[in-house]
This record gives sequence, structure tokens and C-alpha cells, in this order.
Amino acid sequence: MSAPQAVDASAAAPKTTRQTIEALSGLLLVLFVAMLSGTVVSIALPKIIGALEGTQTQYTWVVTATLLTATAATPVWGKLADLFNKKLLIQVAIGIFVVGSVVSGFAQDAGQLIAARAFQGLGVGGLQALVQVAIAAMIPPRERGRYNGYLGAVMALATVGGPLLGGLIADTSWLGWRWCFFIGVPIAVIAMLVLQFTLHLPTVRRDDVKIDYLGITLISSGVSLLLIWISFVDHSFAWLSWQTAAMAGGSVLLLALATLVESRAAEPVVPLHIVTRRGTALAILASLAVGMAMFGGAVFLGQYFQIGRGYTPTESGLLTIPMMAGVLTSSIVSGRMITRSGRVKPYIVTGAIVLVGGFAMLGTIDHLTPLWFVGLGMFAVGAGVGMSMQNLVLAVQNSVALKDMGAASSSVAFFRSLGGTIGVSVLGAILANRVTDQITHDLAAAGIPTGGGSAGGGSLNIAALPEPIRHIVTAAYGDATGHIFIVSAGIAVVGVIAALLLKPVTLRSSIDLPDAARTAAVAADAIDGAPAFDQVELQPDGAGDNRPVTARS
Repeated sequence: MSAPQAVDASAAAPKTTRQTIEALSGLLLVLFVAMLSGTVVSIALPKIIGALEGTQTQYTWVVTATLLTATAATPVWGKLADLFNKKLLIQVAIGIFVVGSVVSGFAQDAGQLIAARAFQGLGVGGLQALVQVAIAAMIPPRERGRYNGYLGAVMALATVGGPLLGGLIADTSWLGWRWCFFIGVPIAVIAMLVLQFTLHLPTVRRDDVKIDYLGITLISSGVSLLLIWISFVDHSFAWLSWQTAAMAGGSVLLLALATLVESRAAEPVVPLHIVTRRGTALAILASLAVGMAMFGGAVFLGQYFQIGRGYTPTESGLLTIPMMAGVLTSSIVSGRMITRSGRVKPYIVTGAIVLVGGFAMLGTIDHLTPLWFVGLGMFAVGAGVGMSMQNLVLAVQNSVALKDMGAASSSVAFFRSLGGTIGVSVLGAILANRVTDQITHDLAAAGIPTGGGSAGGGSLNIAALPEPIRHIVTAAYGDATGHIFIVSAGIAVVGVIAALLLKPVTLRSSIDLPDAARTAAVAADAIDGAPAFDQVELQPDGAGDNRPVTARS
């Protein structure tokens, strides 16, 4: 039986298009700054790690640390959104993000940067989950496709503008790479103020709030241990070693215990009754695969262009535009067509297939591949992401009641972010090992001693290397990148299979499920002291769905 709820009926969700767009403005600004924090930094990361004398493993962990803490925090924020005021939670997440950004900008070495980015990830996880929850509380699934164009535009602006801005900042001597972290702070503060005046959502208050701290701890510990093992296996210790047994076995044990705890918890952070449904489970599996492929592959594009091809950060930002153009075009077009038809599965399947094709193309590149071919592959990857990623969340939100929207939305975001975290770690480890082997081989063939920091695990300050060694290192990075895209394509195939197994459904035109809407309406009236509804009947809304029609006594 669900806990008693108090509904603040005075704060109703926006009803008119103008009110909805006004409320969306602040949310989209929040989404923009969250995405910008990743895209601005990613393109400048080779230069940042080079300036801090970091290694390839640390390069990977600057990204992994943020994804890891965001992954662990996402279901927590989603659960809190089902219990407390959503707007206040978003503002708290913005505050955490701002502090993490400032500390990152003042980092003096790669270790400090990784720690600061981990803290920043706590805020990023909240922003990613809570924006989706707030939008779901305002707009019915059937109509949400119409607004996906705005989401797509924000994603494209952040993903296209971010690399360009990051490259420009890194290449501008009087700014420097530290401003890649500082630049998001004023935007985040503006977003917080805009939300204060534009976002008005109903508040659901519950007296018996319980946070699943044990589940949170077990899940985050299990995932962290797994990623640490992935990062260091095969170069710090062997696959068959006591370290592997301790880390991999310990991770499996912790995650098994987490599953047991979640099955018995009163308020599980990852509700098993939601994530084990056929449709939700398949959408989560597809999101996991898409996240692994997309995050894992895209993170290393900036490194490919700068280290493997010798372009500046600004030029690298320009060269990533085809992928962002694919995201923008496909998200807008598919969103409009979904609103018109009410069907989401065809676009998820198409997006997953296109994503595999794009990564298969990028899997053939090396340091001499024509740029037009690389751009075509990136456009296909972007188009696949635009058609699949957001629509997988939509498919899950369509199947759950409004009271479970936070948990369901954050569960999808959690597993997608988890997939991205694992993808970055796995592909980063593959890249580092491949680069190390190729550099060692090429140095030996050229008669150059293989000691020092020229291996893949050494410093990424390429400019400080002698010319013969520099050429070997850049060629190794350019040639090895194609191999991680082949792995990405293989991972994305799992997403295609999961998408094909999804049941075709027509998106509902009501914010809540009909039965849940009836219950909430009666509860709200009882709390306000008004007469209860005598009758709540379901009538067709003209789009093939049912909507509640109420009649008072």
C-alpha cells in the first residue's frame, strides 16, 4: 500500500502552450549547462591533461569520475523527486554543479581534477534526472514529441557550441583551459533564477520518507570497483590474478547484495517492480547499450583529431559538427513524427540501426582517413543517438504513473549513464593498451629505445616529445581509435536487439495513467475539503487514448 500523500493542488502544471514554453525555458537552460559542462571540457581535455602532465588512464578517469558519480546519484535524485519539491531539488543540484565547476577550474594536477569532477558529477546526475522528471510532470507523452525539437535544439547547441567554445578557450592565451570549467558558472546561476520565476509544479508531500542509503552505497561501490578493475587490468596486473579475483568478484558480490536489498527496501532507489517489466527492462537494456557506445565512442573523438591528426582544439570542435548536426536533425524530425503518429518504436529501432552503421564506418578510420568519410560516420552516429536516446526515456515514461515518474525516468538515466561510464572505461583501457603496443612496436622498428614516457600510459604532452617520437605517437593514436569504434558498434548491436523486442504502443495523451489520475484527483479533493468525485469515466480523446472525464455530485 502506498504511503499517505498530500498534494499541493495550488501549483498546477502549465496548461497553455505559452505557460509550458515559459516553464521549459528554465529547464532547457539547466539541460544546456549540464551538457555544456561535458562538451566544453571534452574537446579541450587533451590539452588539459597535457598541461597537468597526466596520463592516458587519467585522461579516461577525468570523464569516468563525472559519469560514475552522476550514475550513482541519478536514481537518488529521481527518488527524491517523487518525495519532495522538484524545483527546489533542481536548484540544489545546480548549486552542487557550480561548486564542482569552480573547484575543477582551480585544480593543480590531474588527481585534483578527477576528484573535483567526481563532485561535479553529483550535480550533473541531478540535473539530467530532474529535468526529465519535471518535463514529464508537465507534458503528456503524446505531446512530448512536439517539444523534443526544443530539447534537440538545446542538445545540438550544447554539443556543437560546446566543442567550439572549449577549443576557442583552450587556444586563447589570455583565457586558458581553466575557463572551460568556469564558463558554465554564470549560465548555471541564470538558470537557477529563471527556474524560480517560471517553473511551477505540484508538490507531493509524504510523511514516511525513507531513503535507501544501503542500496545507494552497495550500487555505487559495486560499480566503482568494477570500473577500477577495468581501468587497471592487463597493464597493472594480469587478467588471471588475485587482484582480478578480488575486484571482479567483489563487484559481483556487492551488486548481488544490492539487488537483494532493493527487493526488500521500503523505498528502493532502483525499484525492481518497475525495471523488471518487459518494456522498461528492454528500454533500459537498449539505453545501456546506446550509452556505452555513444559516450565511450564520442569521448575519444577530440583525442583522435588533436593527437592522432594534429588539429588544434578549435579545429577539432569544428570537425565534430557533423555528429551534432545528426543529433539535431534526427531528434527534431523524429519528435514531430512521433507526436503525429503516437508511435515511438519504429524510430527507436531505426536510430539503433543507424547508430551501429555509423560506428561501423568509424571503425575503419586511421590517421590518414579522409575527413569527409569521418564526418559521414559521425553524422550517422549523431542521427542514431538523436532518434533513440530520448525516445527510450519517453517509452518508459509512457508506461508508468505520475507518482513513479521520477523513479522510472531516473532508472533509465541511471543505466544509460552506467553504460556510458563502463563504455568510457572499457574503451579507454582498450585504446591505452593498443596505443602502448603500437608505439612500442614502432619505436623498436625505428631503432629508438622504448623506455621513458612515450608509451600509451605516459604523458599526453605531445608537444614536448622529439619529432621522430611525436610522429610515432600521433600515428598510433590515429590508428588505434578505429578499433574502439568497432567495439562500440558491437555494443550498439545489443541496443538494436532490445529495440526490436519492444512492444509497439501508442503514446497516451494524458500526463498520468487514467487509473492513477482518478486516484490522485479524489485524494486532492478530499484534502481540499471539496466533495469527492462521484464518477470518473474514461472517454476517447480523439487520438486513440483514454482520458479521465470527471463529474461532481
